[in-house]
Amino acid sequence: MGISLYLISKTGLGSTNTRKSLVTFSIQLVLNVLWSYLFFGLRSPMLGLVEIIAMWVAILTTMVFFSKVSRAAALLLVPYLLWVSFASYLNYLIMMLNP
Repeated sequence: MGISLYLISKTGLGSTNTRKSLVTFSIQLVLNVLWSYLFFGLRSPMLGLVEIIAMWVAILTTMVFFSKVSRAAALLLVPYLLWVSFASYLNYLIMMLNP
């Protein structure tokens, strides 16, 4: 994530695509932190699942915007998207096993 963000930020803020990329990255980063609070802090797998789905969409959106600025930056987020996909599945299983 850090290298990907660096590749985008080094292009400067002059481009609309760069600014949109940084905004979407910031949104997904906030959602990343929020998931931990909802899932662990509030002990709510249901809220965690709803939020992690929103985070997955935000990561995908970030990748789309990043690809308009740097293909490499977008591809560097693929492992992150895969991890969040797996975490979503685990979150779902935990929710189902703990009604």
